[in-house]
Amino acid sequence: MTDTAAGTRVAGPGGETAAAVIETRGLTKRYRGGRPAVDGLDLRVPGGSVFGFLGPNGSGKTTTIRMLLGLIDPSAGTARVLGSPMPAAARTVLPHVGALIEGPAPYGFLTGRDNLVRYDSADAAADPRTRRARVDRALERVGLAAAAGKKAKAYSLGMKQRLGLAAALLQPRRLLVLDEPTNGLDPQGMREIRSLIRELAAEGTTVFLSSHLLDEIEQVCTHAAVMARGRLLVQGPVADLAAGARGRLAVTTPDPGAAARILGEHGATGLLTDGDRVSADAPPGGVELADLNAALVRGGVRVRSFGVERASLEDAFVALTGEGFDVAG
Repeated sequence: MTDTAAGTRVAGPGGETAAAVIETRGLTKRYRGGRPAVDGLDLRVPGGSVFGFLGPNGSGKTTTIRMLLGLIDPSAGTARVLGSPMPAAARTVLPHVGALIEGPAPYGFLTGRDNLVRYDSADAAADPRTRRARVDRALERVGLAAAAGKKAKAYSLGMKQRLGLAAALLQPRRLLVLDEPTNGLDPQGMREIRSLIRELAAEGTTVFLSSHLLDEIEQVCTHAAVMARGRLLVQGPVADLAAGARGRLAVTTPDPGAAARILGEHGATGLLTDGDRVSADAPPGGVELADLNAALVRGGVRVRSFGVERASLEDAFVALTGEGFDVAG
């Protein structure tokens, strides 16, 4: 069930409810001389979820994250993180939040391990007696143990991304906020980070992430929200968001031109031809698929396959925003 009602408890992927780890009401950020960057946002992130935060360029995602972390003040509305108001409770909330925002910025002249030692030393709550063990565990979790002795300036973008994630994991976190966590990683590295995110969620950490890879969101997230032009369009379990979009009718045939013509004559919209594959928007409920198939056969089209493909999260995103995805925002 897609979440649309206000409240502190939200539906989980199986219909269960969970306390909100992030909750905003009417959250707004206006900059002088322009429209609101974030406009009346009511966002609810259930505890224990992996929550994908999506939106095209300029949608307000980064501005929202900055307000949630207390980096900028809202113009109006409220934000609660881990049950406490932000930014008023930042000193008590942020020690329980790990974050990797807008790319890592390690000290290039230090090794990967020494970077983490410095970050850990800056944490007043970190016990120096167990610092080495924490640093080694964080490096191991993100796959950087073998490169821990290299200077960060020699790290690739993907390695720097792993190091930033390791810094966020030095202490147990109730909430992890990640901006493009797989940026710069090769396919194997992406799989490893996705696996780590699932592992963290299984341990009880709520993960809030933005990504331009909609396939990644579908693979790893339990919930998602879509923003456009500063406003929230929809939020809820990922499976429900995808199910809310119409699927695509797909026909495989050696006669794609004739197939597209006949489908168009029978009211099909959004026709696309790619080699021997013709696709169109799934017909409304009153149209019988069997009748469309029969019309193709009567028209001399040799049908190799015919059916409606399940809508993807990308289909839902495009339907909601009217545009393709762009990571900036």
